[in-house]
Amino acid sequence: MKVTQLRFDPTVSPLGGRNNTGKLEMGNGADEQQHAGSDAKGKDLDQTGSGASNGGGVFALTTRVYRRRWVMLILFSTFSMSNAFQWIQYSSISNIIAKFYGVEMSAVSWLSMIYMVSYIVLVVPATWLLEKRGLRIALLLANMLNCAGAWIKVASARPDLYWVTVLGQFLSATSQVLFLGIPPTLAAVWFGPDEVSVACSIGVLGNQLGIAIGFLVPPILVHNVDDLDELGYHIRVMFYITAGVTTVMFILVIMVFQDKPEIPPSQAQLQAKHFLSVGSSYAASLLRLLRNRPFMLLVLSYGINVGSLYAISTLLNRMIIGSYPGQEENAGRIGLTLILSGILGAFLCGIWLDRTKLFKQTLFAMYILTLIGMLVFTFTLSLGHLWLVFITVGTLG
Repeated sequence: MKVTQLRFDPTVSPLGGRNNTGKLEMGNGADEQQHAGSDAKGKDLDQTGSGASNGGGVFALTTRVYRRRWVMLILFSTFSMSNAFQWIQYSSISNIIAKFYGVEMSAVSWLSMIYMVSYIVLVVPATWLLEKRGLRIALLLANMLNCAGAWIKVASARPDLYWVTVLGQFLSATSQVLFLGIPPTLAAVWFGPDEVSVACSIGVLGNQLGIAIGFLVPPILVHNVDDLDELGYHIRVMFYITAGVTTVMFILVIMVFQDKPEIPPSQAQLQAKHFLSVGSSYAASLLRLLRNRPFMLLVLSYGINVGSLYAISTLLNRMIIGSYPGQEENAGRIGLTLILSGILGAFLCGIWLDRTKLFKQTLFAMYILTLIGMLVFTFTLSLGHLWLVFITVGTLG
């Protein structure tokens, strides 16, 4: 592991800027490695270095990568999975939920759209909280809201308590706003520079797997029966399972999750730890982004693409049941196909981009293919061939 020596003068700007009296110099020290097991903490290290002062204001700073970083990542991914499941669990059986609560299908769609509305309203304060208070506080608050929302839904399994299930879904949606920005921060804080992309991908993968499970499991647990008491029992079982999982996740985060390692995993994190930032304020950073035309164009194009996916996910049950009555379970399987094919496509695109670096061209090609896929799906949905819908949805994903 490379040890970096920093020659520090207290008159220097924390970002390395020069002034009339001092400067910041960096140089490469000798490579060092300390064997795991040399002390109690060594057992938790994949890589390690050492540091020492040699006088005159010169000191060596080291980086370490801890094995428990994978525990933090798995905890986050599992939590993300449970929250994503709650997002889509109503929409994947929307016709059944509408019948049980005696509401219009549009009211069920709002149980999904509340996630998007909450994100738009709360994303700025949520990002501020993550930046100022750190990973542990943000994840604890997110898990608390996710768990509370799940238990409120347990109490809402009665036909006259639609407003209670809306309240529970709102808390889960608020939780989602807090954790969606965590993957890149968690990857940077816990993982080495050559692992950040992989860690980020795994963090996002948990969310996608949660959506896939949300399409698959609710149609299996909740059957379309006419007896509202029996239907309420099945819905309550689904809510209890969700609440149990979120409770376990909340307890694990309280007991296990750490904000950051004792020694940073990379030079970038190490410097962020040892020097105070003299950058602009959070509001000024946002204003700079809003004035960045290429960035705003990327946000717009990405938003249209992701919005199309969320719209299809929210309305998929209604579209399938409208053309193929009584096919609730197959509607869930079609949603599962959509998400799994998307995960495969993301994996292949990642390999392609790593090799070619053709980001703009690849993005343009993906948008063209998405447009073609949407047109094919639209015109083949009502042809009466369910197998064809599986193929077109898989291609679209």
